[in-house]
Amino acid sequence: MSKPFVLKPLLDLSKSRLDDATRSLGVLISKEQESTTKLELLQNYRAEYEQRFRDALNDGIGVEALRNYSAFMARIDEAIDVQRKQVKLTQQHTAHGKEAWMHQRNRAKAFDTLHERHLASESRKLGKTEQSLLDEHSARRHRERQEDD
Repeated sequence: MSKPFVLKPLLDLSKSRLDDATRSLGVLISKEQESTTKLELLQNYRAEYEQRFRDALNDGIGVEALRNYSAFMARIDEAIDVQRKQVKLTQQHTAHGKEAWMHQRNRAKAFDTLHERHLASESRKLGKTEQSLLDEHSARRHRERQEDD
């Protein structure tokens, strides 16, 4: 008779926590990608707006329009700085999420290894028991044959 794996509740808990950490990491990676995409969009918009500004300078631009372009460029630059900080923050969150995921994965692997060892041990015990029964049966049959002769 095989013994149950006494650490089964901990194995199940570690797998559940690994699933949670995997989902959390997915959300963090998604937020990082969104943040990076937003930064790239702002940088592209700035480059386009700067090109328009240069074109306007080449065509001749009034003082008021120059002031408006400059003020708007400053606002875009501020938005880019804010978004760079946001990207850095999301990258840090993702890095922490990866660490948490790796920790949970390692715990789950450890319990899996213990479970596999338990199964192997129980299998060996079962094999020995079956072999003992076969040996006993063969010895009994051998004795019965000798008694019949």
